[in-house]
Amino acid sequence: MKHSAIMTIILLAIFLLAQFIGIAILYNYIDPIKSAETGKTEFKDLPIGERPPVEEKTSFFPIIVAILIGTAFLFLLMKYNLNWIMRFWFLLAAFFALTIAVDAFLPTTIAFVLGLVFSIWKVFRPNVFVHNITELFIYGGLAAIFVPLFNLFSVIILLLLISAYDAYAVWKSKHMITLAKSQAKAKIFAGLMLPYKLGKMGKPKAGIKMKKVRTAILGGGDIGFPLIFAGVVLKELGLWQSLIIPFGALLGLAVLLWKGKENRFYPAMPFISAGCFIALGVVFAISFLF
Repeated sequence: MKHSAIMTIILLAIFLLAQFIGIAILYNYIDPIKSAETGKTEFKDLPIGERPPVEEKTSFFPIIVAILIGTAFLFLLMKYNLNWIMRFWFLLAAFFALTIAVDAFLPTTIAFVLGLVFSIWKVFRPNVFVHNITELFIYGGLAAIFVPLFNLFSVIILLLLISAYDAYAVWKSKHMITLAKSQAKAKIFAGLMLPYKLGKMGKPKAGIKMKKVRTAILGGGDIGFPLIFAGVVLKELGLWQSLIIPFGALLGLAVLLWKGKENRFYPAMPFISAGCFIALGVVFAISFLF
């Protein structure tokens, strides 16, 4: 196993919780009045800005391009040691995502305040609890932006392309490993970080040498992309159908953690995507039988 049994269970449980929180956020963004008028699922406007104007059938293409450009930009910042820009970028992303997520449940003013407070706390005074709790909501906020841009066909293509890219970036070029290590070192890692022993995630004090603590990590994309897939299933097929998808994603991740070896990096998306597709097959099978 890649991690201990207990850590594996904790990681899987938090992953599943993030998926269901994300679906709850998306469900609360559905506009019932507009949906009744148009006969299809319509989403409410975001509290911050507008969604990108893209075609559902080809929306996977600009998203993939944006990911590649963003990755190249991160490496540029790392090369010239511009960590302050990276932290500011991370702060903005966390603020937008958290505000959107909280706005699904609370008034916009409160969502702005909580989004600002927790994004600043997350970036400048990080600890294991604040980091991982905010991660539970961030991907629901991001999904609220992107889910309305996809249909079932385009989101399947997205998962296939992301899975291929993830495999190449980890097994071939290995640049994703470099990026993950650099982010973790800078304490602005996008994803779950679960140390085997609890402690602060802040910078070590002068003159004090900190011992390395083994940590279980799961990249943000490994949480966000299956959630977007589940959100599109919610949009296209319905609520109960979307609630099956996280269990498929969980199955794929569980297989990886079970088969994986300690201290080795693996691309999670091929496994998670396979699980998502299996779950979608189950949804269609249930719909056909009943």
